[in-house]
Amino acid sequence: MMGDVEAGYISTIIVKDMSRFGRNYVEVGLYTESYFPENNIRFIAITDLVDSADGENEIIPFKNVMNEMYARDISKKVRSAKRIRGNMGEPLSQPPYGYMKSPENPKRWIIEPGAAAVVKEIFRLYLEGYGQDKIARTLQDREIKNCTAYWKDRGIGRGGKKVQPNPYKWKSSTIGQILSRQEYCGDVINFKTYSKSFKNKTRHLNPEENWKIFKDVHEPIIDRETFERVQQIVKKCKRRDPKPENGDKNIFCDFLRCADCGKKLWFHVNTRNKDIHYFSCSNYYKDYRGSCKSRHYVRADAIEQIVMLELKKMVSYLKYDEEAFAEILSQKTNKDMLTEQKYLQSELQRCLSRQEKVASLYEKLYEDNASGKVTDEWFMHMSRKYEVERAELKVRISKLRDDIVLLKNKEQDKETFASAIRKFMRMETITAPLLHELIDHIDVYETEGTGKNKTQRIVIYYRFVGYIELPIQEEELFSNDTRQGVAVTYIPKALPESVTA
Repeated sequence: MMGDVEAGYISTIIVKDMSRFGRNYVEVGLYTESYFPENNIRFIAITDLVDSADGENEIIPFKNVMNEMYARDISKKVRSAKRIRGNMGEPLSQPPYGYMKSPENPKRWIIEPGAAAVVKEIFRLYLEGYGQDKIARTLQDREIKNCTAYWKDRGIGRGGKKVQPNPYKWKSSTIGQILSRQEYCGDVINFKTYSKSFKNKTRHLNPEENWKIFKDVHEPIIDRETFERVQQIVKKCKRRDPKPENGDKNIFCDFLRCADCGKKLWFHVNTRNKDIHYFSCSNYYKDYRGSCKSRHYVRADAIEQIVMLELKKMVSYLKYDEEAFAEILSQKTNKDMLTEQKYLQSELQRCLSRQEKVASLYEKLYEDNASGKVTDEWFMHMSRKYEVERAELKVRISKLRDDIVLLKNKEQDKETFASAIRKFMRMETITAPLLHELIDHIDVYETEGTGKNKTQRIVIYYRFVGYIELPIQEEELFSNDTRQGVAVTYIPKALPESVTA
């Protein structure tokens, strides 16, 4: 609703009474006393006889406080009732995947055959040596719907995404949660989470010593011996730190993106040859069950060579013709910046003039009311209108001034970029801090062609200025060998492309 208000679709809000709008007196007061008047929204609470068109109502703040006290009291009673039910062994949470509430007694869980079969299959595969990710891949290949899609088909409201591009895609984290749920042994576990206040709906994990566990309450899907064996394996197979032989994190991590799907490229080390480091799309459908149809494989050393060659080319321009380099940066941004600056300045001047005009009109209206030329009713109507417009102008002027300051900072950013290029002149290698100063991201395209004619486009986007195309002759090529038999060639053309072959 508030989204429609901000979009201008709503001019009046009507509720049965103040408690229906909200029971947090701070938030309700913020809307009724500040936000709605500033945005010219009429607010009506029928049974409480509240209508913002009639002017301020001194009783509203007291009603809001009473409504919150009522909500606080109800919260205490509900918490007390749930505490009693939880200590008696009644399940307080929704049944997990594989169970459903009994039609005869909603306080008891019964097995849901279809989902229970999947749960048993997950435990069986894990005991056979399948990892969590491989189990998720197996279920996806068999086109078994995940938990959210399964519940949606049966009209059961649960959390999670309501619309999923692939209802058969399972996550390894979901498999891990299923493998760790003791409820599949027939137990009920209460008070696993808690909320800090009735105003805050966020659930926090409760320490295990505060749990209440009731064993053998409902029919088990997994026998207890099998569950314990799985837990022993899970403890031994927890995620470990990166292997020392794989080296440190590559400096180009978080910079490379897939040019087709926009996802990040993940860093890998070849399992057979530890000297080969490479990146590939994290959304690749074969490796990670994503939606990207190509792997976008690129060698880490090739990326390093391409970036080095590009930066060296910029250094040569800056070193031998600094004015030409500055002109390139200016042409990149000055035209758009000048147009935007003129618009902001003219709009700011218009708002300032209107602000003075409104103040003058308000003073004249007050004088006319005092002299009897304007009735009190008309004075109240027009003064409220001028107050709303004056508040809107104040916000608008503040935003315009902030935008002008940001625009001036962009002008300084060009010098910051040139300064970072000068810093590279004194370096022989690329460092992570320098990359963060210079580069925003790098787009990696899928390879094209076959054999010796295989090419791959790499597009570098710099901070503050985006992609820069430096003028250069077509025949000028920059190349370097990354390893024996493999050359990396950067070919500057009219199109923004780098080529590895």
